[in-house]
Amino acid sequence: MSTGKKLSGKIALVTGASKGIGAAIATALGAEGAAVAVNYASSKDGADRVVKQITEAGGKAVAFQADVGKLADIQRLMGEIQKTFGRLDILVNNAGVYKSVPIGEITPEFFHRIFDLNVLGLILTTQEALKLMGEGGSIVNVSSVVSTLSPAGGAVYNSSKSAVDGITRTFAKELGPKGIRVNSVNPGLVETEGLHSTGMIARKDVVVPMLPLGRIGQPQDIAPAVVYLASPDSSWMTGETLYVTGGVH
Repeated sequence: MSTGKKLSGKIALVTGASKGIGAAIATALGAEGAAVAVNYASSKDGADRVVKQITEAGGKAVAFQADVGKLADIQRLMGEIQKTFGRLDILVNNAGVYKSVPIGEITPEFFHRIFDLNVLGLILTTQEALKLMGEGGSIVNVSSVVSTLSPAGGAVYNSSKSAVDGITRTFAKELGPKGIRVNSVNPGLVETEGLHSTGMIARKDVVVPMLPLGRIGQPQDIAPAVVYLASPDSSWMTGETLYVTGGVH
């Protein structure tokens, strides 16, 4: 029997879903009827809270530990998802690391720390997820407004998100014939633990007046865009970058 929910009967994986934007996305997918694989790297407590929130609202969710910057972990994760759910319909590549440093402080180690997770990890996760996905699947990559806004001091992080946008467009062309759509959501300034760690929240009086809608975004502002791209509502969209930024470009 249909529940009237957009994602009823679908199986979704959200990487990096124990907190922030990932947690909001997982919760929103669960609210729309998807069974959610809640991935976390280290915060088991956070992932368990997300699972509890989904299940207490009548949904289905299971937490899975894996560092999606490591191929062996990704392969183990997909094996566990296959055993638990049998397949995968929706992949949300949300896991990532944020840190900006000026040009003089960029090192090979720093570069690889950012790119190995934000770019290579996304590619490898997608490769392995495709083994569980059939026609009608949807992949949503969480990119960032910095992929085009390119603020100073963020060459490595900014370029990692530019790479995500390029990968999105390329994978959309490769996977379209298989009936799998690939899009990205590009958030603007969103209040997360990562943003708090930058000290930017402490400078709200300076930051907020520069935002057209007059406030910093919340994780719940991003989640509906991901639900939209994961659902049949966007069935003729692929290779797109959907900006959710409060007007900042």
